[in-house]
Amino acid sequence: MSKDTLYYDGACPLCSAEISKLEKHTRDELIIRDIHELANDEDAPDKELLLSRLHLKTAEGEWITGLQANIRAWHHTPFRNLWRMLDWPLISPVSHWFYELWLRKRNSSS
Repeated sequence: MSKDTLYYDGACPLCSAEISKLEKHTRDELIIRDIHELANDEDAPDKELLLSRLHLKTAEGEWITGLQANIRAWHHTPFRNLWRMLDWPLISPVSHWFYELWLRKRNSSS
């Protein structure tokens, strides 16, 4: 059985803190990988691209990025319905805007 795989920046303290929370609540369908520990020949995008934003490869082989990847990752926890709200039509533009704002701040401080 294939599983979703989440790729995260293990050198980012904020990212690592969120992943730690996610790992406490996730079910067995999610594999969590630190980008800095990937082998060079691994079937994944370039390391710099992976570090630019959150990436998740679905069990079906589709790549999802950014807030959508975060929502999908939390989908493997009991909190999935709370995270789904971030994608509701009236909330989605605001939640995506905040994610992009956070991402710019994170990338400028690295």
